[in-house]
Amino acid sequence: MAVPGKCLLVTGPPGFYTSEVRRGSERVGFQVVTLDGRTAPLASTISSPESFRWPNVGKYKVNVASFESLALPELQVKEDTDLFIIDEVGKMELYSSSFFPAVLKVLESNIPLLASIPIPKFGRDIPGVARLKNHPGATIFTLSPSNRDAVKEEIYLQLVDLLSKQ
Repeated sequence: MAVPGKCLLVTGPPGFYTSEVRRGSERVGFQVVTLDGRTAPLASTISSPESFRWPNVGKYKVNVASFESLALPELQVKEDTDLFIIDEVGKMELYSSSFFPAVLKVLESNIPLLASIPIPKFGRDIPGVARLKNHPGATIFTLSPSNRDAVKEEIYLQLVDLLSKQ
């Protein structure tokens, strides 16, 4: 059983999530989507003149400037914020040199954070992800097809508890 914490890490504004961009049945990229519906490209397999300078994650070119323009304003700690949602803190997002410090600011605030992180590849975490997992207030949930409904309920109950204490 997980111990309740202020930060829930799982594999309304403010916050964002990422979604696939498809061309027919083929995934050609990812976009970042704010919780109020604004979108910006995150990564793409489709080349452009400027994408040759962008970092790679597998077959994807990561558009750091586009990601930062939408995601970073969502991570501003404000007095009227009750909850931050970040999907995800992963390799593509961490190419932004400003993203991880913004996540740490959120984590160090008294505002609950629900964030998704990737499962370690080859048994090794991405360094920024490892730092989040080791944060004293973090609760880690590992999701699988067989447990996701039960874990979803546990996450919901912990969020309700955290938000009722504010």
